[in-house]
Amino acid sequence: MNTLHKILIFSALTLLFACKKEEKRSDAFGNFEAVETIVSAEANGKLLFLKAKEGEPLKAGELVALVDTTLLHLQKQQLMASLGTIGKKQQDPNPQIAVLEEQKRNLIRERDRVKRLLADKAATPKQLDDMNGQIDVVDAQIKAARRSAGTVNTGILGEKDPVLAQIKVLNEQIRRCYIYNPLNGVVLTKIAEASEVVGFGSPLYKIAALDTLELRAYVSGDQLPNLKIGQQVKVLIDQAGGGVQTLSGTVNWISSKSEFTPKTIQTKEERVNLVYAFKVKVANGDGALKIGMPGEVSWSNGAKPEKKQ
Repeated sequence: MNTLHKILIFSALTLLFACKKEEKRSDAFGNFEAVETIVSAEANGKLLFLKAKEGEPLKAGELVALVDTTLLHLQKQQLMASLGTIGKKQQDPNPQIAVLEEQKRNLIRERDRVKRLLADKAATPKQLDDMNGQIDVVDAQIKAARRSAGTVNTGILGEKDPVLAQIKVLNEQIRRCYIYNPLNGVVLTKIAEASEVVGFGSPLYKIAALDTLELRAYVSGDQLPNLKIGQQVKVLIDQAGGGVQTLSGTVNWISSKSEFTPKTIQTKEERVNLVYAFKVKVANGDGALKIGMPGEVSWSNGAKPEKKQ
C-alpha cells in the first residue's frame, strides 16, 4: 500500500469518526421561536401616534398609541347638555304646597274660633263641620300636588337612564382609543404608522417576550419514551468560529400527534417519516438566542426521566 492510499484511508476514517461523534452530540434538532402577540386597534379613526419601533423594548401597561377621540368627545358633550335640559324639566311642588299650607293654617284658626263660639252657643255645629270639611279638602289638595309632581318627575328622571347609558358607551369607546402595551417584550414588526386611519381589529405592531425562547424540535417514535414534560435537557447552539455553546432547557410541551418530518429538520434517523414535535424552554438572559435560530437538544448524556415503578 503506497503513501497516498494510506493518507486517503486515514482521512476517510477521521471523517467517519467525526460524523459519528457529531451525530451522537444531539438527539433532536429544531429552531427557536417566541410567542408573538399582535397588538391591534380597538377603535375606528385616525391614529394620532404610535410609540413602537422595531427592535426596541416596551413595558407592559405603557401607552403606545392613541386613536383620535374628537368625535366621541363631542358626542359626549351633546349628551351631557341633554342631561342638563332634562333636569330643568323637573317640577317643584313646594310653592303650590306652601300656598295650600297657608290656607290650611287660616282654616284651622277659623275652626278654633267657631269652636269657641259654639261653646258660647253663638255658632252652630254645622258651621264647625263645614270648617273641618274645608280643612280635609286642603289636605287632599296637598297630597294630590305632591303625588302629581312625583309622577311627573319620575317620568322626567326616567329619560336620564338612556342618556346615562349612552354616556357609558362613549366613555368605553374613548377608553379603547388609548392603546396600552400588553406585555414586556421587544417590538418585532411595526405594521401601522401615525396619521393612518385604522379600524377595529387593525394590527398595529407585533411584540414578543424575548427573555425566554422555546426551541421547537422533533423526535422519532423510538425516542419519544425518553422524553417527559419537565425534563431538564441540554440545548446546543453554534458560536462564531465553529464552537458550540451549551445551555440548559426544560421540556414544557410534547405533541400528542405525529407529523411528517419537516423539510428543514434532519432527525437522528433519516429514514423516519413520522416525528413528534416538542418544545424546550430556554432562558435568554443575554439575548444571544434569536427567533428562527437553529438549535439542538441532547439528553442522552444527561439526566433521563425517571421510570415509574
